[in-house]
Amino acid sequence: MNAMIGSGPTTRIVVDVTFLCMDAPPAGPAAVLPEGYRIARHPAPDAAFYRVLYDGVGQDYCWWMRRVMPEGELTALLRDPRVQLHVLWRGEEACGFFELDRQVPGEVNLAYFGLMPGQIGHGIGRAFLRAALDEAWGWRPQSVRVNTCSADHPRAMETYRQAGFRVVRTVREVWDIPDRLGMRVPAALLV
Repeated sequence: MNAMIGSGPTTRIVVDVTFLCMDAPPAGPAAVLPEGYRIARHPAPDAAFYRVLYDGVGQDYCWWMRRVMPEGELTALLRDPRVQLHVLWRGEEACGFFELDRQVPGEVNLAYFGLMPGQIGHGIGRAFLRAALDEAWGWRPQSVRVNTCSADHPRAMETYRQAGFRVVRTVREVWDIPDRLGMRVPAALLV
């Protein structure tokens, strides 16, 4: 269903957002990334580079909020020393990213995490997630948090729980996604 809200038509969807928390670092040895992959931190990336990553990873999962964030606001966020961007590379190809946010004292939020579509199903995700968690716990927070929703990859919740996260709460949200973004919206999420 399309509705005229704000600056143009939108598609309204309903998602269940689940908030998860980890109270201690993961136990056991970390999984190793496959040969040829590496993770690099990108301090204060420009908004255009960030949006390529965000759009690529999130295109199939209704990641839209950073797409509409004003450039100045996104740039300021990316320059905040409490926010870190780490990119998974294979040669010169960006294969995924994670974003860690320490803006709330005592916790680290895994604000975004994901792989580019062509990288899913190749045994990379769990090792990449563990690398993100090891980086987050390196700051010695009281907890690490993440959220996922019913628009995310179907294995996201299971992957987070297997990594050691516990569910804190689930809330239902209504999102009005601007049609100008040209996103593919799963029929199951439409209102």
